[in-house]
Amino acid sequence: MDRRSFLFGTAAAGIAALVPPSPSRAETLRIRPGELRGSIPATEIGLTPGAVDDQSAVLQAAIDRAAAAGKPLFLPPGRYEVSNIRLPGRMKMVGVSGESRLVYTGGGQLLYAEGGDDIGIDGVVLDGANRALGDYVPGLLHMIGSNGIRVERSEFVGSSRHAVALEGCSGSVSDCRISGAREAALWSVAAGGLSILDNTVEDCGDGGILVHRWEEGRDDTIVARNRVRRIAARSGGTGQNGNGINIFRAKGVIVSNNHVSDCAFSAIRSNAGSNVQVLGNQCLGSGETAIYSEFGFEGAVIADNIVDGGSIGISVANYNEGGRLAAVSGNVVRNLHRGAPYPDEMGLDFGIGISIEADTAVTGNVVDGAPTLGVLVGWGPFTRNVVATGNVIRAADVGVGVTVVEGSGSVTIASNVIADTRRGAVRGMRWAEFVTGDLAAGGAEAFPHLAIGENRVG
Repeated sequence: MDRRSFLFGTAAAGIAALVPPSPSRAETLRIRPGELRGSIPATEIGLTPGAVDDQSAVLQAAIDRAAAAGKPLFLPPGRYEVSNIRLPGRMKMVGVSGESRLVYTGGGQLLYAEGGDDIGIDGVVLDGANRALGDYVPGLLHMIGSNGIRVERSEFVGSSRHAVALEGCSGSVSDCRISGAREAALWSVAAGGLSILDNTVEDCGDGGILVHRWEEGRDDTIVARNRVRRIAARSGGTGQNGNGINIFRAKGVIVSNNHVSDCAFSAIRSNAGSNVQVLGNQCLGSGETAIYSEFGFEGAVIADNIVDGGSIGISVANYNEGGRLAAVSGNVVRNLHRGAPYPDEMGLDFGIGISIEADTAVTGNVVDGAPTLGVLVGWGPFTRNVVATGNVIRAADVGVGVTVVEGSGSVTIASNVIADTRRGAVRGMRWAEFVTGDLAAGGAEAFPHLAIGENRVG
């Protein structure tokens, strides 16, 4: 060793002696919540990680003390057997993601809040252990009338009903993982501006994310950037269950940039949801209609989504029930299939790319691979003011099917590219029956409500 190396080594050793060693992960977890966040460790109030006894009374006392002091309650890593825990307003519970676990012991509910605002849950696992919740309890976490809630970086497993149930709440549920709920992962009813963001939802029995209302009204919920997959319909039905994201009677909802796959029915289903936007979502492997706007709605924008797989790609339906007013644009719909979880009462056996009925513009979409119809316009007399222009439709049995039943409203089908259709580019229909030849080649003048022209057929 030369003189320079010796001096450098000596200096480095001296510096190392002055710098304390980096704390381990466990040490970091021990010191950070208490010292850097000013929280109260629950263990200081008697909670014991891993204890086999029920610790509900101790945890409730710790929660009440932290809320009264206006400080977060830190839940150290470990398993805690509890039930019937009430969350007061302005309470925040902080755990270590994946490590701080509240396990439901039965006898009613796990976590519950009513009327308390500004409640936060961060980094806590809520484990229902598949034990039965009380008849009046819809979820592991049940909150009523709470504003400004923050549920984040938490995990919900093993619920016998919903995992998260929110009634009349505002705030956010974000960065959470929800799996194995017997019913739905997250059920929100009558929200007042809720954000559901960046969550992973999987393997639930009846639904993924539900945005519902008791009566029609403004809800203004945003559902964005969630991953929803493998949603079943264990309770059966023809679309009430089995949907990745479901809107019911809620107005002003935005559903954007979600990745939804392998749902028994729809990836995204809006029932009587007015002023709803469905934007930029990936909808893969749906068992029935991938994106649905149905029944008594007014106003829907369905744009820039990718649909790969489903019995119907996009459906804007039920003009007979007041469903009207939509823009369907810029979507890519492909690989549709015949058949669905129930028989097709329409008589077409599904296999349709885009289906629309009233006061709707269908523009700039690409439909590739529809075994029955690329685009279905109207159903019987239930059609009015429909424009289908600038779409690309290929590899369909029939490119566009349009109703010619008496009483149908005006339809324009123009400037579309229609290729590789087996039984015609544009054909008239009486309900499920094709009753005309190819109207793209002529004959549309026999139907005063139709304007068909300048379509390129190849």
